[in-house]
Amino acid sequence: QVQLVESGGGLVQPGGSLRLSCVASERTSRDDGMGWFRQAPGKEREFVAAIRWSGAGTWYGDSVNGRFVISRDSAKNTVFLQMNSLKPEDTAVYYCGLRLGRAISAILRDPSQYSVWGQGTQVTVSA
Repeated sequence: QVQLVESGGGLVQPGGSLRLSCVASERTSRDDGMGWFRQAPGKEREFVAAIRWSGAGTWYGDSVNGRFVISRDSAKNTVFLQMNSLKPEDTAVYYCGLRLGRAISAILRDPSQYSVWGQGTQVTVSA
């Protein structure tokens, strides 16, 4: 089974930037999708961004649209999340997930539609 490993989290001041990485242990299909979600204490897992492995399609949650950018390097089986203009409310554990097939918007926004998850990486935005 494919394994996912996130990295890049840390402590950053408001207005700062971080780039998260998610490496898949093996190549996946062009029809698969990768998503980033986040979960703050006491809250449900929230959709952040998603991308189709083919690169033909990216989607963002309303709270991060215009500040975050998702991209992928297929040769390295890696998906990135560039986070800019960070706010304290962005503080959470960030998870990447793999959706097998049917990588369309409505499915990629639903965490229950993902088959594989990484272990998560903590992002803390604080002065």
